[in-house]
Amino acid sequence: MSAKLRRSLALAVLLITAVAAPLVAQQTGRVQGTVVKAEDGQPIGGVTVTVLGTGIATVTGTDGAYVLQRVPGGQHTLLFRWLGFEPHQEAVTVQGGATATVDARLAPQAISLGEIIVSTASRTPERVVEAPAAIAVVDPITLRNQAVTAQVPRALHRIPGVDVVQSGMNDFNVNSRGFNSSLNRRVLVMQDGRDLAIAFLGAQEWNAMSLPLDDMARMEMVRGPGSALYGANAYSGVINIMTPPARDVVGTKITLAGGELTTFRGDIRHAGVSPDGRFGYRFNLGYNRSESWSRSRTALDGSDALSEYCPPSATGCDQVADSNLVVGVPSCQTIPGDCLSVEQRPLNGQTTDAAGIASGDPDDLQNMYGSVRFDLYQDNGSIITAEGGATQVENELFVTGIGRVQVTKAIRPWARLAWNSDNYNVMGWWAGRNSIDPQYSLGTGAPLEESSNIFHIEGQYNRSFAEDRVDVILGASYRNYKVDTERTLMASANDDRSDNYYSGYGQVELWPAAEVRIVAAARVDGGTLFETQFSPKGAVVYTPHPDHAIRASVNRAFQTPNYSEFFLQVQALADPRPATLEAGVQQYYATLQDPLVVGPLLAGAMAGLGLPSDLPWDFAAQTPVMALGNENLDVETVVGWEVGYKGNVADNAYVTVDLYLNQLENLVTDLLFAVNPTQFPQFDMEAGLTVPIDDQLAIIDGILAGAGLPADHLLRATNAQLAAGYGSLAANPALTDLLGVGRAIYLSYTQAGEVEEKGIELGFGYGFTPEFRVDATYTYFDFDIKEPGDLIPGQNIVPNTPRHKGTIALTYTGLQGFDAALNAKLVEKHDWNAGVFAGTVPANQLVDINLGYRVNNSMRVFAMATNLLDQLNFQLYGGSVLGRRVLGGVTATF
Repeated sequence: MSAKLRRSLALAVLLITAVAAPLVAQQTGRVQGTVVKAEDGQPIGGVTVTVLGTGIATVTGTDGAYVLQRVPGGQHTLLFRWLGFEPHQEAVTVQGGATATVDARLAPQAISLGEIIVSTASRTPERVVEAPAAIAVVDPITLRNQAVTAQVPRALHRIPGVDVVQSGMNDFNVNSRGFNSSLNRRVLVMQDGRDLAIAFLGAQEWNAMSLPLDDMARMEMVRGPGSALYGANAYSGVINIMTPPARDVVGTKITLAGGELTTFRGDIRHAGVSPDGRFGYRFNLGYNRSESWSRSRTALDGSDALSEYCPPSATGCDQVADSNLVVGVPSCQTIPGDCLSVEQRPLNGQTTDAAGIASGDPDDLQNMYGSVRFDLYQDNGSIITAEGGATQVENELFVTGIGRVQVTKAIRPWARLAWNSDNYNVMGWWAGRNSIDPQYSLGTGAPLEESSNIFHIEGQYNRSFAEDRVDVILGASYRNYKVDTERTLMASANDDRSDNYYSGYGQVELWPAAEVRIVAAARVDGGTLFETQFSPKGAVVYTPHPDHAIRASVNRAFQTPNYSEFFLQVQALADPRPATLEAGVQQYYATLQDPLVVGPLLAGAMAGLGLPSDLPWDFAAQTPVMALGNENLDVETVVGWEVGYKGNVADNAYVTVDLYLNQLENLVTDLLFAVNPTQFPQFDMEAGLTVPIDDQLAIIDGILAGAGLPADHLLRATNAQLAAGYGSLAANPALTDLLGVGRAIYLSYTQAGEVEEKGIELGFGYGFTPEFRVDATYTYFDFDIKEPGDLIPGQNIVPNTPRHKGTIALTYTGLQGFDAALNAKLVEKHDWNAGVFAGTVPANQLVDINLGYRVNNSMRVFAMATNLLDQLNFQLYGGSVLGRRVLGGVTATF
């Protein structure tokens, strides 16, 4: 750790200690009680109980009971609030050292958007209808229902405009408003203010969470640019996961679950408070194990990938996608080249024979986590929190730009220290990732290492003026990244590096009238890897009625290239066939009937293709596909214009409408057949543009035939793929020796100059009764490349997002303890192009079901089926084919 970083962390600790020192002690008491339904006296869990005018709040347990510790003496008002019930207030007089009992009975009420409180859009609590952004809340019931899967992104399915794409068991890519990808990082994901992204890739490792879904207090998602308050990578949105303080979950909770794919899950949480209510603690431990839908793709004839993606009647690796096995379509679609590239390494636990056929059972996916939290509750309502934890993940498979990568064993430790009060928030956190055992590129079999650390400190000040008609937020942060891949993912010159980020931000909110809110915000970010960025934001919210609001806003956001996009240097794929191109070309040349005549002609043809004519060529034993970073990438920016409406259109119905127009500049693509000419001036993708593709393929066919190689060999396939993307372009300028490793085919990142996105996001909910309701969403998306930027003419990029998609959900919450939910997700067929995987994702209509029964106040049994109809499908091209999974379990609280 550098001296500068040590000084910064020491300053943060001193600041927290000094500012958060207990104020002059005052007499405090305790308030407790039970919250029940007015009609039948059944307890209500999850009700928020707040002491108005203070920062003191808690949540009722499954038995409806609550306890408020260290409430200042005097007269107070308690507010009881929970979605689906009328807000209720009760007066209480608190005496020092005494306990007051206040029970409440809540009457059912149709869902009112005006009663939902959010904090992510403005970094301060506000009613959702008044939020200056498109924001949605994932309620605790949804989190509870999805907890058995241990898959956090599944809780986001019902938010309009959100893409939740799954491969394997825990490999998810979450995005909003277009241009999803493998290892997507355009949405910032935080837990209690801590960035959950991997340092090297900037993307999420969702199975590394150290807390189960049902122990999260709430989850909010802001869609659209958010850099004005959150900085880099809040490009398409922000997901904010909030966890409860220890005093809100006092007691012990144990969950045991299992089901198909030999799934087993166990979680335990214990929380308590000291007798005087000043100190609280919470411990979480968990273990999860299951098989996966992922399969090895090592058969040399390509039959593994063919059988996974296509029906039994299909032959040859040119048959891909749209199979009747996958989606009920009677035939495969034919595209040039290999359907899914043959991989060099099987899944962990399997072995291969001479034909590449994998045998044995893959090792189970496993993850273990533990976390601990300590809270110190101040008399003025502020909380000092110290917490930390770690998650160990094993055998998870991820789809990346260079192909599939399997994590053998890695650990994700973290720690956080924070002080939160009404006007000040100070926080410091650290997050690491270390490969205990190497992770492997299945395409090449190469081991990949990563050791990384992120250090972050941040402070924020909030204040209201002019009788709460003016709100001001000011903040600043510092972050340090340390990344070391031991030269397995980056070259020596760029590896084992340390980089700094700095930022300052502010926001002003004005209420010129009771119905009008004006918001202006701006942020400045700088760092060692990118030029200083300015991110402004402006919004106007008009609320003619407490349950109706119209919003207009404009935001600028940015995304910095990650370490992979800047500095990647790794082999992505290898040609698995035994013969070499060098030997084939030499044999073909040597067997010419008249070398003196034909030789110069062949040499001329090769020169026209960009191939060197001086034999022998310097090929490696196998022709590799190399993936390179681009050190000259610019920061990717977006300016988003939005209008929206939120409101209750009737006592039992709500509607949300959001329309947006985004203008993207310097859009960073996934890996394409291109190389940065500034880094490698000897590489010329423009060479040979006038050579017709048929002439290219004819000459290559002759070379392949002379070598005894099949016509679908990697060289020919790559040439055809390049031609499909670029038109009449010789593939062979890519067959150069840029890195001194022999001739190779090169992929790299490039940028589109200007792209325009536009879309509509609709949400609707209707309550037939207080117990039974329906919710639905619809999303439309479109885009247009206005300026190609660095794209080669004819080069194609796609948003990896369907034009149309939607969801529908039916939920029932009975008065006798029974609950059920039926969720359907409908996605239109769309193209996918991310790194080495390019193809078509078929349309799919997936149905999930949740069932639960509360046996008593302490025990609940539940069951869930994902993909209930067992519709085999893949959600990103190159990802695993997914099937049905049925799980069940029991939760007990004490």
